[in-house]
Amino acid sequence: MEILKRDARSSYLEIGKALRMSEGAIRRRVKKLVESGIIKRFTVDTVQEGPAAVMLVSANPSIPTSQISKAMMKIEGVQKVFEVTGEFDIVALLSASDTPALNNCIEKTRTLDGTSRTNTMMVLRYW
Repeated sequence: MEILKRDARSSYLEIGKALRMSEGAIRRRVKKLVESGIIKRFTVDTVQEGPAAVMLVSANPSIPTSQISKAMMKIEGVQKVFEVTGEFDIVALLSASDTPALNNCIEKTRTLDGTSRTNTMMVLRYW
């Protein structure tokens, strides 16, 4: 799995050679990892081109935090959602093509059922 973490484009054949296993064995193992939920998705990391923000969300106790998190993931511009401990219940990483699109993402999140308070921080620089 470490090989896939470093480069998800690695072929089953390449992984098999590195681990001294057959391509078929690697294919079966990856399939099992996907089916068991250990590998949740295959994705692409891209260079951020537009504005980005970190949003902290407090959930209303009457609505499950997981329900809010799942609804947030459906909003365009929400990249990642973390349920956390502390003053806020959810931390979300946001990015968009431009500031109006980012603002739209923030506004949609604020109006979700169960969202009681938010605090949004614009990202100025990242490495």
